[in-house]
Amino acid sequence: MKVFKSFLLLFLILVIGVSIYIAVQPNSYKVTRTKTIDAPPSVIYNTVIDFKTWDSWSSWVETNPDIVSTLGDTTKGIGASYKWNEAGEIGHMKTIEAETNTSIAQEMQFAEYPKSDVNWNFKSNTDGSTDVTWSISGDDLPFGFKMWAAFSGGMEQQIGPDYERSLELLDSVVQADMKVYTIKVEGVTQHSGGYYLYNTASCKFSDFEKNMTSMLPKVGAYAIAHNVTMAGPPFILYHKWDEENDTVMFSTCVPTNSRIITDEAEILTGNLESFRAVKTVLTGNYDNLKEAWDTTMAYISTNNLEMVEGGSMLETYLTDPMSEQNPAKWITEIYVEVK
Repeated sequence: MKVFKSFLLLFLILVIGVSIYIAVQPNSYKVTRTKTIDAPPSVIYNTVIDFKTWDSWSSWVETNPDIVSTLGDTTKGIGASYKWNEAGEIGHMKTIEAETNTSIAQEMQFAEYPKSDVNWNFKSNTDGSTDVTWSISGDDLPFGFKMWAAFSGGMEQQIGPDYERSLELLDSVVQADMKVYTIKVEGVTQHSGGYYLYNTASCKFSDFEKNMTSMLPKVGAYAIAHNVTMAGPPFILYHKWDEENDTVMFSTCVPTNSRIITDEAEILTGNLESFRAVKTVLTGNYDNLKEAWDTTMAYISTNNLEMVEGGSMLETYLTDPMSEQNPAKWITEIYVEVK
């Protein structure tokens, strides 16, 4: 009996000690992880703000594919929600605030545990990458929650590694999304032609991108400065494409509604007559333009079409990369004049 009483006393002391230890644990918690992703903020924001994407980069789903996710009536933006069932435990997530391309605030609750605040911040870097900061926090934690946290290694250990892995998966999803592209040859069409402002250069292929990206804004700036109405998206007109001698001659052009008399020697006015052409549409990064051109030439050959010697060859850029930063959504039209 004495041994039993001693054991009971020790047990009570242990229970009291553990209770005190749990009671003095912090009444709040916060776990934060940051990862630099080589993508503009808008691309990452558009992925995170839409709950339809979450299963594709969730570390919890990766380790437990049996988790069942259910999307709410709204999946994107303020008011969007989804829930998940993990072995009978139900979790809920809802977006309550959002500042486009900058931040997202969400509310999360799992099982009977207290609600937590989830926050995202997207900070643009000068090299084009984005620092993505993801945090979760909670206040006024009940005794049971603190007991669970204390005996499971703490919230840092419970959540931190999953946040790190999820951010890695988010990075891979974003990179894959930006690389998506399609090439579609739409066949023979009639290009309307028209007047345009332009400047011209000849260079090696290795210098083409540098020259083109510096020349085209000058034409656009001239049009804006002189209140010239642009009749459509800018385009490149190729005059010579000589891979054997590593030479390309081209004009960077802005279409206009009428013939413009310019007052700068470098900015000229041209007129493109309407012409019959094979049209190809590239949706995706400009890195895929060579494949798009090769596809166009293969179509011309396969369909026994004949290119016009010295005829028009155009790339028209329908998308402004400054306003649409996801390369997967850039649209470029190719026109090659045929008889």
